[in-house]
Amino acid sequence: MTLGVAVALLAQTAAGQATPGNSAPNPYATVEGWAKLPDGRTWGSTSAVAVDNDGKSIWVAERCGTNSCAGSTLDPVLLFDQSGTLVRSFGAGMILSPHGIHIDRAGNVWVVDCACTRGPVSNPADTAGKGHQVFKFSPTGKLLLTLGKAGGGRGTDFFWQPNAVLVAPSGAIFVSEGHSSAAGATARVYKFGPDGTLAKTWGTVVGKGPDEFDQPHALAMDSQGRLYVGDRGNNRIVIFDQMGTKLDTWYQFSRPSGIAIDAKDRIYVADSESGSVDKARTDWKRGIRVGSAKDGSVSAFIPDPAVAPPSTSSAEGVAVDAAGNVYGAEVGQKALKKYVLR
Repeated sequence: MTLGVAVALLAQTAAGQATPGNSAPNPYATVEGWAKLPDGRTWGSTSAVAVDNDGKSIWVAERCGTNSCAGSTLDPVLLFDQSGTLVRSFGAGMILSPHGIHIDRAGNVWVVDCACTRGPVSNPADTAGKGHQVFKFSPTGKLLLTLGKAGGGRGTDFFWQPNAVLVAPSGAIFVSEGHSSAAGATARVYKFGPDGTLAKTWGTVVGKGPDEFDQPHALAMDSQGRLYVGDRGNNRIVIFDQMGTKLDTWYQFSRPSGIAIDAKDRIYVADSESGSVDKARTDWKRGIRVGSAKDGSVSAFIPDPAVAPPSTSSAEGVAVDAAGNVYGAEVGQKALKKYVLR
């Protein structure tokens, strides 16, 4: 880290904010319509995108053509090859609202059912006693493990509106919980053993303090094993060791809806809410900021082309493949975009 970067980051952390970073160059060209759905099927909202262990195939969990899979017979979990051709799909009838997705070292597919966003529900039985869980599937769609109570739990039960899941190289499982910013809503991180046994939690309910969360919306891990939590409602990334000890807080990547970190410790952070959902935050532009997880510097910015969207816009979920192509999963636009270096 250079002295200038170190001083700037120290000042940002001390002030609890950062100077709006909107001026980094955009070295990426946008590719729309890259992933091809079967005839007659259209994209729904999606915040869940991840790269397969082959480094080029892309996993997506989308919300069955709308903003919910309640009552749908469609498979929400989709695998595309590098050309955008659908390879396989699964998960029909199991997931209300796919929100996060993660591929572990064995190639297993972890999907978070937030149950926090719903389209029109004609039959209440389609949602009753469902959702608020994390599922571990084999690459071919066999259910291997379920975390959480169907229909959700609070207090000592879990989960209520989980957002993201990440499996460390050791096999430890991390889940962030709490999609709501309402007073009293849960906002915490769980750590489980490889067999799903709860090891510890940190955070409790929504808060604005230095040791509290407000919508811990995204999880990522760098090569050092540090856990990055996208504390979206507090406009910051909080970095922990795997025992929950806080190591750092970053504000320079704006309001994080999604985080990805590649093998070279480049970090990709999606802001889908500044100036739209958070209408007072107009000094930050929405889009994907790219930088270094080693020193926290920001080197590139892919801006949201929408000027004044009514709600979430641009990518919520973000992933990067082995070739450096970036993928943005969009809730508002109901799309999956690919960004390639020019």
